[in-house]
Amino acid sequence: MMVDFKEFFKATDPSKTLSVGDSELDRKYYIDFSSVRGGKIIEDLKNNITLWSPEQPTCQLLTGHIGCGKSTELLRLKAELEREGFHVVYFESSKDLEMGDVDVGDILLAIAKRVSESLDRLTLEEPKRLKSILQGAAKLLQTELEFDNFEIEALGNKVTASKEGITVDALGNQFSAGKEGITVVAMGIAKITAKVKHSPDLRSKLRGYLEPQTNGIIDAINKEILEPAIAKLKQHGKKGLVAIVDNLDRVDSSPKPWGRPQQEYLFVDRGEQLRSLHCHVVYTMPLALRFSNDFSTLIERFISEPQVLPMVPVLCRDGSENTEGMDLLRQMVLARAFPQLEPEKRLEKITTLFEDAQTLDRLCQISGGHIRYVIRILNDGIKRQTGLPIARQTLEDVIRAYRNERTLAISDEEWELLRRVTERKQLPKKQDDHILIRSMFVYEYRDAAGSWFDINPILLA
Repeated sequence: MMVDFKEFFKATDPSKTLSVGDSELDRKYYIDFSSVRGGKIIEDLKNNITLWSPEQPTCQLLTGHIGCGKSTELLRLKAELEREGFHVVYFESSKDLEMGDVDVGDILLAIAKRVSESLDRLTLEEPKRLKSILQGAAKLLQTELEFDNFEIEALGNKVTASKEGITVDALGNQFSAGKEGITVVAMGIAKITAKVKHSPDLRSKLRGYLEPQTNGIIDAINKEILEPAIAKLKQHGKKGLVAIVDNLDRVDSSPKPWGRPQQEYLFVDRGEQLRSLHCHVVYTMPLALRFSNDFSTLIERFISEPQVLPMVPVLCRDGSENTEGMDLLRQMVLARAFPQLEPEKRLEKITTLFEDAQTLDRLCQISGGHIRYVIRILNDGIKRQTGLPIARQTLEDVIRAYRNERTLAISDEEWELLRRVTERKQLPKKQDDHILIRSMFVYEYRDAAGSWFDINPILLA
């Protein structure tokens, strides 16, 4: 069976997230790693909603290294919850927020916007309190914001662009009969947040207005959007509403103006407000917070521990090969070229893609079980080879380039810390040990005995 290396290159695009609920091909690409990741993490998230608390709102956190597969798993959670009869709103918060400067009000409005957009077919009463708050924001910013060559006067007040005679809302959005109410508010939030996203001065001005009203905003979102929406959804046979807020784990650790690190500020100081929405919510959380001195306070705020999605183990804690983890990683690679074949048949095709079976094993081992890096190194190998099968030397050239990039950033002190991690399989008890995790110098794994850690193999390549 011949493989078109250009199609294989597309299938290994590391920027693509698999959506098992929407694509038959993605379902064939998908590999379930739960058996080697210490438990059925996504099933636990689902059960907390569908089995243990279907009527009462839940707020859950998921964390793990960036690129370990959280988004793919959350899209699988979305598909499973929808099969259970829930209305699910999934979105990548980085598309709405400036991740270097985020406030709790930004997150709440992003959720309100995304939920409202998903409910455009439901007839809900106009959210007057929320609309009034946004009117104030538009008035505050009217000297800075212009749309379609006319100034904003107030959100929700219809104005007409005289040049074209088109009826629009105050933020420049065209709308027709029946498009008012909740959808217009969603469009209003979208216009305001889009304009302030790339302007620190406008963000600061807007937050000065919204911050004192945070609890009122939460109450308005609950009373005017979430609660009536859930009631309507149940009339249409749905069991409830779930919001999945992805990419919040990418929030920068940079300090706020008063010195508090942004990650601790959002998830510790403002955690109670993040969990105050009257629907089921799942947030992704920065992994470094698990190693923060405030982690116990974070647990108290959210009344539960975050779920951790660890790496896929290529080795066991004792240094021996983890055969099951390696088997699954091989299948993940082979499935991108042979999605229609059964797993046993794929193994017969290894030399169609690689010089030999050892080259595929080298790819899996050097990744340390980091899903995105398996795909990235493979993708770069295909590009460098400009054909198949990929030669061992080609793979080693790619690995060397990755290693050189990463080792440049490691200090002598950090090398000593990494040596101790390699020996003890635990993080050193040091105030800055989280930097090893955040920089992806160290990976976390799970087995029957719990968490253990090891150095990123590519640093030693």
